[in-house]
Amino acid sequence: MVYQFKTTADSVDWSRVAEILSHFGLSQLNAATQEKVFQNSYAVVFVYDQEKLIGCGRALSDGVCQAAIYNIALDETYHGQGLGKEIINRLVDQVRQCNIILYTHPNTVSLYEHLGFRRMKTGMAMYREDHLEELEKMDFI
Repeated sequence: MVYQFKTTADSVDWSRVAEILSHFGLSQLNAATQEKVFQNSYAVVFVYDQEKLIGCGRALSDGVCQAAIYNIALDETYHGQGLGKEIINRLVDQVRQCNIILYTHPNTVSLYEHLGFRRMKTGMAMYREDHLEELEKMDFI
């Protein structure tokens, strides 16, 4: 099977992006807000099977020395084919000149370690009050 990777946010099915991210508990934002989020990101990757959007990811960056990767998601039907790894690799390629941090689900830490990411000892975060309970339940904090 040949999959297509796009690194622009042109002609994206934002409802599908919202659906994929919601399925994995990564975001509950609606399609219009997802469009704004991805349009405002430094780097994006979308994966397609024919015309169907099956995965996405994005990075925030100053383009010089710092970047952060977010919202990596792939339709479960396509897991195990290296597509998630390719999403990460294509994002990393777009911010390779930077130090890159990654915010991920506790269940996927080992995957990212395998891709060369290292755990941080001094990482800190400030969360919105209305997100704390859910983040604690999911073992993020």
